[in-house]
Amino acid sequence: MTDRRTAAVEFVASALERAGIIDAERFRPTMELAWPRIVTGVAIMSKQTADLAMVGIAVGTAGTAGLAFALAYWEIVTMLGLGLAGGTISLVSQNYGGEETERASVVVTQSVLLAVVIAVPMAALFLAFSDQLIGLFGAGPESLAHGSTYLVFVAPAVLFELLNLIASRTYTGVGDTFTEMMARAGGAVLNILLSALLIFGFGMGVAGAAIGTTLSTGFVTVVLAWGMVGRSYGRLGMEPSPVPIGRGGAWLEPTVIRQLIEISTPEIGRRLAQGIVVFPLLWIAASFGPVIVTALEVGRRVRSLINSVNWGLSLASSSLVGQHLGANEEEEAGAYGAAIIRLSTVLYAGIAVLVVLLAEPIASLFVSDSAEVARAAPFVAIGAVSAIGFGLDGAATGVLLGAGDTRWPFVAALVGRYAFALPAAALGLVTPLGVAGLYLALLLETYVPGGINYWLFRRGRWKVVSRRYRPDVDPGSG
Repeated sequence: MTDRRTAAVEFVASALERAGIIDAERFRPTMELAWPRIVTGVAIMSKQTADLAMVGIAVGTAGTAGLAFALAYWEIVTMLGLGLAGGTISLVSQNYGGEETERASVVVTQSVLLAVVIAVPMAALFLAFSDQLIGLFGAGPESLAHGSTYLVFVAPAVLFELLNLIASRTYTGVGDTFTEMMARAGGAVLNILLSALLIFGFGMGVAGAAIGTTLSTGFVTVVLAWGMVGRSYGRLGMEPSPVPIGRGGAWLEPTVIRQLIEISTPEIGRRLAQGIVVFPLLWIAASFGPVIVTALEVGRRVRSLINSVNWGLSLASSSLVGQHLGANEEEEAGAYGAAIIRLSTVLYAGIAVLVVLLAEPIASLFVSDSAEVARAAPFVAIGAVSAIGFGLDGAATGVLLGAGDTRWPFVAALVGRYAFALPAAALGLVTPLGVAGLYLALLLETYVPGGINYWLFRRGRWKVVSRRYRPDVDPGSG
C-alpha cells in the first residue's frame, strides 16, 4: 500500500470513527476485504448495464425490452449461484477461521459438484425452450425474437457463471478478495469490449451481447480455475486458493453435502424470491408497453450498479463475522456486524442522493427520445432511493449468512416481495395508480426485507445458530 493510499485510509477511518459509524480498527480489515469486491461488483454489474445501453442505441426499445425479458432468466441463474455460494462462504469461512483448511477444501469440492448439477439442466432449458420462456411475458414479436436469441447464445455461460460464483465466494471466505477482483473485473472489461465489437462492428445486436457474455464468462472460469486447484499466478499479485479443490481422496462427502444443502437451500430460496418477482413485475410493465419495460429495466440496472457496494460490504460482513464465530469470538462478530450495517447505510444514502440529482442524464444514456427519457428518469430516481433498503438488507443478511442462519432471511425476502411489492405493482393495473404502482414496488421489495433482517440481527439468535456449524462441533450433531 502506498503512503498516499495509507494516509487516505487512515483519514477516512478516523473520520468514520469520530462520527460513530465504525471503529478505525474494524474499518481497515472491512475495507481491505470490501474494496476489491466493490470494484468487482461495479465491473460485473456494468456489463449488463452497458449491454442494455448499447442494445438501446443499436436496436431500440424492442431490443431493450427483449433483453430485459432475457436478463430476468439470467438473474435466476445468478440467484441460484449466489444461494449455493452463500452456503459455501458460510462453511469455508468458519472452517478456515477455525484452522480446518482440509475440511474447507472438501466444502469447495462439493460446492463445485452441486453447481454442475444445477447448471446443466438450466443451460439445456435455455437452448430448447427459449421462445416459450420469453413468450411468458406476453412480449411482442420483435421483443420475443430478441429475447429468445439472447437466451440461446448465453446458455453455455450458465455453467461458467455458477462456477465463477463458487470460486469468488471461496476466495472471499478465506479473506482474499484481490484475486477474484482481478479475474472478474478483467472478464467484465472483456465482456464490454466484445459486446461493443459484436453489436456495432458486426451488427449482431442482442446476439452480440449474449456472445460477449458467454466468451468473457468462460475466460473468468479458466482464470479462477487455475488458482482454485492450487496453481500459482506468478507475479500477477493474485494468489492460489489456500483451500484448493481436492484432487485426491473421495469426491463425494455426504455429510458436507448435507450441510451445504441445509445452509444453501433457504439462501437459494431467498435469492430466488428476489429474482422471480422480476417476472410478474416485467409482465405488469409489459401491459404499459415496451417503453415502460425498458424504463423499469433501466431503473433496476442502475440500482444493481449501486448495489455493487453490497458485493463488498455484505461479503466482508459474512467473512469477518464467520471467521470470528469460527474462533468462538461472538462479541467481536456482533460488533463487526453492527458497524458494517451502519457503514453500508451511510454509503448507500450518499450514492442515492447523487443518482437522484442526475436521474435525467443517466436515463438519456439508455434511451434517446425525450418522451422516453421522461418515463425512464423517475425509475432511475426511485431505483436509487430503493437501493438504500438493499444496503441495509445486504449488510444485515451478510451477518446472518456468516453465522449459517439463512432461513429467516428467506422468509423476509418472501414477505417483502410477494406480500408487499407485487401487490403494490398489481394495483397499478386496476386503479388510477398506474405506473406509480411499479415505483412503490421497487421501494417495498428492498425496505421490507431490509427492516426484517435488521431486526433479526438485533435479536441475536444467529449466534446460537452458528454454533451448529463451527469446526469444533461434531458435523453430524444438531
